Amino acid sequence: MKGMFKELRSNGWYYLMALPGLLYFLVFCYLPLPGILIAFKDYNFKDGIFGSPWAGLQNFAFYFHGDYAWRTTFNTLFINANYIVFGTVIAVGFAILLNEIRKSFFRRTYQSLMFLPYFFSAVVVGNFVYLMFSSKYGLVNQLRDLLRLAPVDWYSAPGYWVAILVGVYVWKNTGYAVILYLATIVGIDDELYEAAALDGANRWQSIRHITLPLLVPTITIVTLLAVGKIFYGDFQTIYSIVGDNGLLYETTDVIDTYVFRAVKNVGDISMPAAVGLYQSVCGFLFVLGCNWAVKKINNDNALF
Repeated sequence: MKGMFKELRSNGWYYLMALPGLLYFLVFCYLPLPGILIAFKDYNFKDGIFGSPWAGLQNFAFYFHGDYAWRTTFNTLFINANYIVFGTVIAVGFAILLNEIRKSFFRRTYQSLMFLPYFFSAVVVGNFVYLMFSSKYGLVNQLRDLLRLAPVDWYSAPGYWVAILVGVYVWKNTGYAVILYLATIVGIDDELYEAAALDGANRWQSIRHITLPLLVPTITIVTLLAVGKIFYGDFQTIYSIVGDNGLLYETTDVIDTYVFRAVKNVGDISMPAAVGLYQSVCGFLFVLGCNWAVKKINNDNALF
C-alpha cells in the first residue's frame, strides 16, 4: 500500500489525465458485462436480465442455421481485410511523401486537407457518396456520359460496392493514420540518413533501408489493433451509404448491419446479443492468434 501511495504522489498528474479514459472503459465496457447473459436468455423487458427464462444456445442456433451467418461473416472479414491492407499501404505511402516535402507550409497544408474528411459524419459521407453514384444525377454517371459510356445503376449492382466502401474508408481515414506514421518518421534519428547519404544512398534507398524498416513496429501495432475489430463492420458509414437496400446485401451486409435490422424489425434483442458475443469472442481469438504469429517473427513488435 505504501508503494501505491508513493506512486500516486509521484505521478499523480499522469493518473489524473488517464482518469477520463479509464472511466470511459469502466462505464461502457466493464459495467455492461452482465448483459452477456441476454445472449443465453429469452429476454423480455418485464422480467429483466436476471429474471428472463434461459434459452441456452437457441439464440446462437437461430443465427447460424440461417443463410445470414456465412454471408455476413464473410462480408465483414473481407471488407475489413481490404480496409486494413489498402488503408495501411496508402497511409504509409502518403506519410513518406509528406515527410519528403521540405516546405513546412505545404506539408502542413496537405496534411490538414487529408485529415479534414476524418471529421465528416457518416451522414455527410453517405450523402456525398449518393451525389457521386446516383443513377440519374450522379457525378460518376455524368462523366461516363461524357466519355460515351453507358450509365450504371450503381445502387442495384452489388459487385461494385466493396471497392466503393474501401475507397470511402481510405479517403475518410487516411489522414488520421498518416499522423501516426508521420510521427514515427519524424522521430527517426537524422544521423541515420546522413550516414546513408555519405555512403552514396539516394532518397529511395534511404526510404527502403531506413524509413520502412523503422516503421514496421508501428505498422504492426496499428494492424494488430485493427485486427481486434475485424469482426466489427464500420456500421455508421456502411449503413449511411447502403441503408436498407436489399439489392446490395450480397456484398455489403455485415454482422453489424444485420444485427441492427434484427433489432429494428423484430424487436428481440436476445439474438443480436448472441451475435455480438460471437463477434467479441472471435475478435479476441483472432487478436491472440495474430499476436502469437507476430511474436514468432519478432517478439519486440508484439502487443503483449
